Amino acid sequence: MRSVPLEIACDESGSEGEKLIGGQTGVFAHAGVRLSLDEAAACLVELRRRIRSPAVEYKANHLLRTKHRRVLEWFLGPLGPVHGRAHVYLVDKKRLLANELRTLAGPGIRPDDDLLAAFNDVLRARNRRDPATGSFFAMAGDTAELRAKVAEARDAKALDPLVPAILRAVEYWSAGGEQVFLVHDEQPSLKGDRLARIEASPGLAGVRFVDSRTDPRVQAADFLVGVARRIAEDELNGNGDRILTGLLAPYVDSASLWY
Repeated sequence: MRSVPLEIACDESGSEGEKLIGGQTGVFAHAGVRLSLDEAAACLVELRRRIRSPAVEYKANHLLRTKHRRVLEWFLGPLGPVHGRAHVYLVDKKRLLANELRTLAGPGIRPDDDLLAAFNDVLRARNRRDPATGSFFAMAGDTAELRAKVAEARDAKALDPLVPAILRAVEYWSAGGEQVFLVHDEQPSLKGDRLARIEASPGLAGVRFVDSRTDPRVQAADFLVGVARRIAEDELNGNGDRILTGLLAPYVDSASLWY
């Protein structure tokens, strides 16, 4: 066992809190990479050399441009800098929402888009007199039991996939018995009970939130999570790229809620 914790750099893409339907993205992704500062810095230098963009800050969108397809395949491929040293957790937001609805309302309910939208609204409503509350119960069946379950889920912020994704990252990287220290891109929403839940995770030695621009390891995670979310979303929408989906597959956590 290591005498010092294993440092894992993390970032997310597609996070919209508890808004799981009707938002900007259909997939949430969280990635962790195991690189030293020098290795991550070398990765960024090589990406800049291959992409040759005048941009001050490089992002995943640079890799996703058609003209940089070969660079993207190298980055994800077996000769790339993160192959065998990274982990990606993916969530199909609509599927997560449908699963939560079935948990609360019963497996027989049919989660069409209108019902899912109303369900998402009622779980995000902070005022229980919000019109969205009445709309959902009119569609799903207004019972005291269902109202109690919805209220409990609302208070627990059950829909936001960010905390479960971080907990899964800790579980994954500490599976060999090592303590893990996370260096994570800044997340202002993680405070209070949500942060306490992360900090109490077995296997976690600690967590530090940083501006991704100050840590090349987090920038490498940003590249990976951005391209992973885009590839996964294209696959989900029927526009998948067989080669890219295949290159992404070794990184994807088996516990992901996707595809």
